[in-house]
Amino acid sequence: MTSLAHTVLQDAFGYAHFRGSQQAIVDHVIGGDDALVLMPTGGGKSLCYQIPAIVRQQQGHGTTIVISPLIALMHDQVSAMHEIGVDAAFLNSTLDYDQTRDVELQLLSGGITLLYVAPERLNTPRFLGLLDELHAMGKLALFAIDEAHCVSQWGHDFRPEYRELTVLHQRYAGVPRIALTATADALTRADIVERMQLESARVFISSFDRANIRYTIVEKKDASAQLLRFIEREHDGDAGVVYCLSRKKVEEVAQTLCDAGVNALPYHAGLGAELRQKNQSRFLREEGIVMVATIAFGMGINKPDVRFVAHVDMPKNIESYYQETGRGGRDGLPADAWMAYGYRDVVSQRSMIDESPAGDAFKQVMRGKLDALLGLAEGTDCRRVRLLAYFDEVYGQGGDYDSAHPEASAASAEKAPRYQCGNCDNCLNPPKTWDGTDAARKLLSTIYRAHAASQVTFGATHILDIVRGKETDKVRQFSHQQLSTFGLCQDYTEPQLRGVLRQLLAIGALATQKMQTEAGYSFETLVLCDGSRAVLRGEQTVELRESTAERSPSKRQRSTKPAVAAQNLGPDEQVRFINLKAWRTEVAKEHNVPAYVVFADATLAAIAQRNPQSLDELQGVSGIGVKKLEAYGEAVLRVCGAE
Repeated sequence: MTSLAHTVLQDAFGYAHFRGSQQAIVDHVIGGDDALVLMPTGGGKSLCYQIPAIVRQQQGHGTTIVISPLIALMHDQVSAMHEIGVDAAFLNSTLDYDQTRDVELQLLSGGITLLYVAPERLNTPRFLGLLDELHAMGKLALFAIDEAHCVSQWGHDFRPEYRELTVLHQRYAGVPRIALTATADALTRADIVERMQLESARVFISSFDRANIRYTIVEKKDASAQLLRFIEREHDGDAGVVYCLSRKKVEEVAQTLCDAGVNALPYHAGLGAELRQKNQSRFLREEGIVMVATIAFGMGINKPDVRFVAHVDMPKNIESYYQETGRGGRDGLPADAWMAYGYRDVVSQRSMIDESPAGDAFKQVMRGKLDALLGLAEGTDCRRVRLLAYFDEVYGQGGDYDSAHPEASAASAEKAPRYQCGNCDNCLNPPKTWDGTDAARKLLSTIYRAHAASQVTFGATHILDIVRGKETDKVRQFSHQQLSTFGLCQDYTEPQLRGVLRQLLAIGALATQKMQTEAGYSFETLVLCDGSRAVLRGEQTVELRESTAERSPSKRQRSTKPAVAAQNLGPDEQVRFINLKAWRTEVAKEHNVPAYVVFADATLAAIAQRNPQSLDELQGVSGIGVKKLEAYGEAVLRVCGAE
């Protein structure tokens, strides 16, 4: 079994060895057993069902059905399978009736190894009828459920149609299932097991650590300008994704970047379907595109050379943050996760939770998830340590877990953990901190006194005006210059005090309340809560990072840096790499596929370094299997100047 899987790995995919727990997962599923796989983006999840699908088809078990939520992912995966000589197809809304019928006939005739479908289609009577026929013939090899976190109400991308996938277990008993996701905390994992009836499945949890990603979180001042500085300094000419909370913000940020010469495109649900598809296609097929998007974009996007993921607005929880940042550096090469975060982000996210129609229990869980993200943003310790701890992983002790062999999983808890990752902003430039407890007590006291004096709640700006001793019209209107706390924080800057408010919200010592004017305008006000007492009494300290000033942007210059994959190549090798990329671009256009489907940058870099002069010398380069060697070998040799 293992040797057959290895043969497929080498001949079809061009890899010499499995990574991490891949081999154990592949062998387990080939054997016909269920599995739940948690593996970070870029960790090789797809191979965990693609190789079993190929092997089980060769063994006579028939077709593997892959349930995937996104059309873009289906198209890319099918194109990638065709490139390595595997029969694959998809059924989705992009096909007309005749095309759909052709795929159905191929399926029933046994001509498809992997069929990709959306959960909505799987649950239709027509498709279930096809599965019934395959099952009756003994030709259902495997069900692979991708993005399995979508089944959980606690997950970051809940989709009700995933709940109906229990039909797979109930209607097709004996057909193995593998559920896969890149992101799920303990609560979400338990929900996946229960909702998909995977109680008997073997659970494989790989380390959540994406060591190639550098995490940076900065205090938000002018997010668009800060983002532009970040791109100009670190990623000029690179592909990236920028996430915004609203459609309006997407449009504004995309325009700002375009005006500055960055090749940026917008993506959100308010754009027409044709324009969204066009922009997504350009992002996948062209180099150096920056996609500015809402969270509607990204899941299932397979582009390996995204060099940065930026958030100009804070996401709602760590799972969303991890999933979205994980779209950078899928090729294993260095990438950046950058986020600008401020007081308004905290208020906005808390408001969305409080105003949702969900029940109190659900809101409480969501507040807890938000608090964990706030802790990550406000913390002065290692970002990676905190991030991994959220997923119950101790940094430096690995994370691979196999429910069948726990003794062979993560290292012993007695092993001393490493607390510095060396690849996040807090480790690379340890922040200076200051004790904000005194300012926190004065702010809380002012909130209490202003409310008591006027029987009205007030927003952050008014409270800051009081403590900083500013006699504005509103301060005079409510006679708040007479409060005992008026002017008590004149020694603090406004950014410092906003940082204190942000931290108080983060630790649950302060809450917000939405107020509405007679004209219908709504705004957030600050109110005390149960957690305020400990700070007011001096029982809890408030430790804050010092606000740091950013340098002014330098004059924009077009970057001449080599591609990340080619940075360790010599001059002649870099020339070959550039020529190989140009050739790959032409091939990708001819085949109407993204360039990385032909060859990844890492494969081109390995070819450029090896400078093969024969097919024998080209064989064995990682990422070149038998089919690609046959299809592209001679052309690659010509690009390398072979005689």
